[in-house]
Amino acid sequence: MDWDKLRIFHAVAEAGSFTHAGETLHLSQSAVSRQISALEDSLKLPLFHRHARGLLLTEQGELLYRTAHEIFAKLAMTEAMLADTKDKPTGEIKVTATVGVGSNWLTPRIREFIELYPDITVNLILADRELDLAMREADVAIRLREPVQPDLIMRKLMSVRHHLYASTEYIDRHGNPGSLKELAKRKILIYGDEAPSNISNVNWILDTLRSYNPDIQPVFKVNNVYGLLLAIQSGVGIGSLPDYITQGHKGLVRIMPDLEGPEFDAYYVYPEELRKSKRVTIFRDFLIRKVSESTF
Repeated sequence: MDWDKLRIFHAVAEAGSFTHAGETLHLSQSAVSRQISALEDSLKLPLFHRHARGLLLTEQGELLYRTAHEIFAKLAMTEAMLADTKDKPTGEIKVTATVGVGSNWLTPRIREFIELYPDITVNLILADRELDLAMREADVAIRLREPVQPDLIMRKLMSVRHHLYASTEYIDRHGNPGSLKELAKRKILIYGDEAPSNISNVNWILDTLRSYNPDIQPVFKVNNVYGLLLAIQSGVGIGSLPDYITQGHKGLVRIMPDLEGPEFDAYYVYPEELRKSKRVTIFRDFLIRKVSESTF
């Protein structure tokens, strides 16, 4: 089986189209299509169902993709390990984090890491779904729950609580509620039903306030923590946010600071194979230091 054609097949299967794979491979759409057709001819098997909206793997294509994906994951792991044999850490570290943690807490701190280690490139992937570290979808992850996948090493980074927040504009217009009874009369914002969450009682404030106002209903729902942050910041109402996401955002006030929501732990996670990786340990130690400097 031709190695170059297998590489192109893997890219097409990942991208779901000849055009997007060509952009990744820096090849024309027609060149990619020709290579796939040649691979199918050599195997005497169709690998893709072709339709107007893209490509779908056939049963045989799925089998080949699983094998190719495992091969390329192992090659990427080997490449990372070879890079770490150098005295000076170089190369890329692929980091995945949730949208909230990655965009609000991690990204503002990346500049310092890059200045300390200019030969390391940080590739940050923001996704609320959990990427498969064993298959090298990322090198390391910041997870908001303890990982259950085997063969992963974890290090607790921090514990974070939820508190209630409102904008200064909202407080100026409506005042600061002094009790739960008064809070139950305010406009409450919550997470939508499909919001990814590591805690079961993410909308704890609504449950708390129903004992004071059984008919209370939220005025706004959103299935993303960053969206909730922006809604609160714009003055829509009061909502619960994890404390890490509010850092650096002006115009936010913690409401009833003694009222604490649920707590969760965040972990630094990476595969067993990268235990001795210099980039992984350097980035881990950097994050631990930045957590110690945080005020939440």
